[in-house]
Amino acid sequence: MKKYFKIGEISKMYHIGTDSLRYYEKIGILKPKRGENQYRLYRTEDIWRLNVIRELRELGFTMEQIGGYLRDHTADKARELLEDELRMIKERQKQLGALKKNVEERVRVLAECKAKETGKVKLCKLPDRRCHYIGEGYQKDEEMDVLIKRLLNRNVETLYIIGSNRIGSVILAEDARNGRCREYSGVFMIDEEGDTVIPGGDYLSLVYRGNCGQNYDLLPELLRYAKENGYRMASDVYEILWVDIHVSEKVEEHITELQFRVEKLIEK
Repeated sequence: MKKYFKIGEISKMYHIGTDSLRYYEKIGILKPKRGENQYRLYRTEDIWRLNVIRELRELGFTMEQIGGYLRDHTADKARELLEDELRMIKERQKQLGALKKNVEERVRVLAECKAKETGKVKLCKLPDRRCHYIGEGYQKDEEMDVLIKRLLNRNVETLYIIGSNRIGSVILAEDARNGRCREYSGVFMIDEEGDTVIPGGDYLSLVYRGNCGQNYDLLPELLRYAKENGYRMASDVYEILWVDIHVSEKVEEHITELQFRVEKLIEK
């Protein structure tokens, strides 16, 4: 068996780039011998070190951890190293489980959008909804994007925009009644850790596809429905985005829901 291997041979044997081998030497975890013309010659001692380095790298250890292990190379240290990695794996599994749940919810919402009935006023009962809220008005979509980013920062681990039916804007009731149907007083993002509550109750809802400019026709329609059916508007208007530019560049695929809380008028 050969006693020495050149850097090119080691590179092919381990599928490791020569730059990586030089880096291992630089940080002191490999110390090849120098032959004629200063060529690197790797000995059997370097081979077992490479076996350890490759295996620990595949397990996700950092070069700092690997270097520390090779400098203090005992059975107890090997067990401690693996126990540390096992704890890290369990934590990653927990994180992946949360991410899986998050993505499954996004898939469910986008699938639900396809079958969503549009253009029809509905009365529905909604629970209290906690949310993060920024009470800053805007008129342009680009301004809303800045506010959304600030909302996302409230809970970076759970809040998202693709496949979300949690993002919305507020149109003041007075503005809605006076035809100012795209003047927004704030934005919100529904989240159970939010510090603001959208009160539950009976809500009138209207879902539509396409450009948000339809608010000027559909919001008055929603208000007329309330009046004709004996309901009093009891909240501001919540405009919820189911599908917007973050999901599709096709405006015809955009889905928006208008809703406000109502109370039944007592007939005299």
